Amino acid sequence: MAGPSPPRQKPLGDQSEKHASEDSSSGPMSGQGSTEEKPPGNQRADGKIELTEEECYDQLGFGFSTFKKWKILSVIFAVQVSMNFNASVYANNVIPLTEAFTISGQAARVGQMIFLVAYAFGSELWAPWSEEFGRWPVLQISLFLVNIWQIPCAVAPNFGTIVVARFLGGLSSAGGSVTLGMVADMWEADDQQYAVAFIVLSSVGGSVVGPIVGAFQQRYLSWQWNFWIQLIFGVAVQAVHAAIVPETRSSVMVDRIAKKKRKAGETNVYGPNEMKENRLSWKEISVIWYRPFQMFVKEPIVLWLSLLSGFSDALIFTFLESFQPVYKQWNFGTIAVGLAFIPIVIGYFLAWFSFFPVINKHQKIRKRDPDALQPEARLWWLLYTAPLETIGLFGFAWTSIGPPHVHWIAPMIFSCLIAIANYCIYMATIDYMIASYGPYSASATGGNALARDFLAGIAAMYSVPMYQGFGGEGYKYHLEWPTTFLAIVAILVTIPIYIFYWKGPEIRKKSRFAQTLASDKQASSSRRASRV
Repeated sequence: MAGPSPPRQKPLGDQSEKHASEDSSSGPMSGQGSTEEKPPGNQRADGKIELTEEECYDQLGFGFSTFKKWKILSVIFAVQVSMNFNASVYANNVIPLTEAFTISGQAARVGQMIFLVAYAFGSELWAPWSEEFGRWPVLQISLFLVNIWQIPCAVAPNFGTIVVARFLGGLSSAGGSVTLGMVADMWEADDQQYAVAFIVLSSVGGSVVGPIVGAFQQRYLSWQWNFWIQLIFGVAVQAVHAAIVPETRSSVMVDRIAKKKRKAGETNVYGPNEMKENRLSWKEISVIWYRPFQMFVKEPIVLWLSLLSGFSDALIFTFLESFQPVYKQWNFGTIAVGLAFIPIVIGYFLAWFSFFPVINKHQKIRKRDPDALQPEARLWWLLYTAPLETIGLFGFAWTSIGPPHVHWIAPMIFSCLIAIANYCIYMATIDYMIASYGPYSASATGGNALARDFLAGIAAMYSVPMYQGFGGEGYKYHLEWPTTFLAIVAILVTIPIYIFYWKGPEIRKKSRFAQTLASDKQASSSRRASRV
């Protein structure tokens, strides 16, 4: 960076809503920390001076080189893939587990459901700790625990052990509460879109890498290897993360910089966490934990877009169960069914690339006028890509009729369209919530993640009964009508996109969270004007 920026807006992906009201109005340091230049507001009665983020801006994550930022983000990409891989690869163990423990397939799927439901809540439970004590230690602890819980699964003497360990593994997964937070640590709010798009790709991508890899494990290895592979992957990404990724959390980095200054002789300089009498009270923790659920219930934007995103993600976990009976009609074996997920991977990459020109256009507009775009502009591309979900579901439904009427490539093409829509829905809804809720966006996106993982877990349980039992035994179109039903639901859940695009400003005016952001922006503009 050429030099420090003016006092910046609070990073929008940051989960530190409890600090949202704090405003450090001091400018960047012009020297090496001369206390005489510090404004009185930074000095307490006991003589301690708080070092602010603006005063050491270039030494924080925002000041990392572009190469370093993307090197870090690439490792986080692999970490996120591993977490979602753990959720989806289990589906290939259902049949082996039924044989090993003499249980029904539906009972075996509890292991997948319980992991996803626990994951939905686990990522929220980790949030306050990463904000207070740093991303690096929290992610290391999370990865360590997730890896540990793979061992009892692999050596389980009974299925109950697997269920308990899978629950604890899901609860131990930090997920997006840390990975999206790291994006906010290194990019300003209006510059985050490329990085967010990359992390979203890792999240959705991990869910389909699972069945591709799992197919080979199911075909050639014992059921225990399903968990050993998860452990090997997890240990590898944990080691790379430990070796390459530094701490990025701004408040933690400021504390470390302050300690160095004291060692250098500036004995009265302290970081923000060092100035606190109580590092993190249970009241603050409960507020952070409660707010995603509060916003999910009380904020229409969060509720409806999270349900849309959750429904879309649940479709992929529905495919984990429905692909086998669909492609069995073309005599697909275990590995061929796994490879049938490759079109979904292709769809994700196409959707990711499709956002590049949109993001580039938005950045150019904001460069000319930072206030030119309403948050609803971030839904624009979704207006055109969301219908692909309904089109893809209808197409997949009625190309599932099988040979000799339809070639197997047809349902794969439509599954690719569904994947494009799934990625775009996740990316656009996250992006819109970040823009709409500012310092509260972590809680808003937390509701989104909660819905995605929770509904995906439920999908693991209803998918097979739905495809096996729809229309009764012997019904000719038992594969076509369940997907048609999902296509009709897709129509309903995508309607709010268009409502929020056109009526979003009016809806946000009724939200106290969104209005807090609007007031902060207005105050920030007034401060900038007063300096001119």
